Amino acid sequence: MVTGSDRDQLLRVAAFETVKRLADIRDLTSADLKRGFEFQGERIPLINPQRGIFKPRQMRFLLSIRTVFARSGGKVWYDDQRDVHRQIYEGDEAVDYAFMGQDADAADNRWLREAMENRTPIIYFLGVAPGLYQAFVPTFIIGWDAKALKARIAFGMPAQDEPILPETASDRRYALRDVKHRLHQASFREAVIAAYNGRCALSGLREPLLLDAAHIIADRDERYGQPVVPNGIPLSKIHHAAFDSHLIGIDPDFRIHVSHRLLTRQDGPLLETLKRLDQGTLHLPARSRDRPDRDRLAMRYEKFKEAA
Repeated sequence: MVTGSDRDQLLRVAAFETVKRLADIRDLTSADLKRGFEFQGERIPLINPQRGIFKPRQMRFLLSIRTVFARSGGKVWYDDQRDVHRQIYEGDEAVDYAFMGQDADAADNRWLREAMENRTPIIYFLGVAPGLYQAFVPTFIIGWDAKALKARIAFGMPAQDEPILPETASDRRYALRDVKHRLHQASFREAVIAAYNGRCALSGLREPLLLDAAHIIADRDERYGQPVVPNGIPLSKIHHAAFDSHLIGIDPDFRIHVSHRLLTRQDGPLLETLKRLDQGTLHLPARSRDRPDRDRLAMRYEKFKEAA
């Protein structure tokens, strides 16, 4: 006989598996979250589109929390949404999540407390662009403050088979470092691709699943490797690989150069397409402030010439 607790667990596993499968492919969309997952022939959403804290009627405990990346002029549910990315980047072990409204005893906020008391693993959908989310599974509520109207959340250890609450400060710090890295990459990617109107700066390709945000200067460089749009170029997977291997270079005047190694080879239509880029110019974003930084391009172009 399946008890209510068992059913809740089965539903939670089904939700987690759906989210992880989608997140392995791409950032999740608002439509993904509304569509949800299927369980025993029933479609169950992953969120309530109108609220940030969600427990499906079919479940006993909280399933997800969400922070949107609001469009300019769009609705913001609470103040923490404006600086949650900053909280994560500056955080040490855990971050705050604001209650819904001013009543700590409201249903949404009780769900947060119950999740803390029962050590319930949940999903945190964190907005990285309007309508796009990174999913952090599992996340745990580890604190609940009725006076401050805030919960405290910690992220589970990455790549674990079972959703285990991180008990030690060391585990929580390790998990948060992984979150920071993922958030950095996702936010940078979405900002760069959006600046170029969703197309590859070399080929013009407009398929988001085939686009990366290539760093001009690698993020390990503390001085020049910041995750800012002028340090990024949207490139398709093949062009990104060629750029990172110094088989394609871009000079400070936005001219494209193909290495002698590729120009002298004969190996089918894909290579010919790459070779035709030589001496062309980069597709640039509409706003001049989003264009690749010329100083960074100059440094990167020197490496291309050295590798030639």
